[in-house]
Amino acid sequence: MAEEYDVRSNEIIVRKWRKKSSLGVEKWEYEIGEELMPRNVESEGLVESSSNPIFVRRDTKDAYQWRVRNLPYPSDTYLVSVDQNQIVIKTTNKKYYKKFSIPDMDRAKCPLSQQNLSHGYANNTLIVTYKKPSEILAMEKSVQEELLKIKASKDGDVECNPS
Repeated sequence: MAEEYDVRSNEIIVRKWRKKSSLGVEKWEYEIGEELMPRNVESEGLVESSSNPIFVRRDTKDAYQWRVRNLPYPSDTYLVSVDQNQIVIKTTNKKYYKKFSIPDMDRAKCPLSQQNLSHGYANNTLIVTYKKPSEILAMEKSVQEELLKIKASKDGDVECNPS
């Protein structure tokens, strides 16, 4: 696992896990944030359309937040709910459906609640927000205290002393 934090605000920008594919190739799986490498059509060959919906997680200090870009439907089309400890996004016109869980909540074994879930829509982007429970906030506070003990250089690199 690798995490990147903003030095000024101490907010997490990227969390990624190294996973092996079925062919044994190691790749990074992004839990928070997204890969920012530009795509080269000439070297990759076929590339997915840029108008497809893009699902990205961005967290704030007190809430989990997901952004689904490139959704051109009116704001009253979207239905967001909790179903079997997963969040479900669907449209009334049956053009988009996404079911996902919150890995942080799964690791802490906290159940999801419909009352902590909200959503908004602006600029062809659906923003789904889930308010973090007090157990998660306490855990993140202890992680932040540990991070404050580590001195970061001006470049953002953290000293790493091998054991």
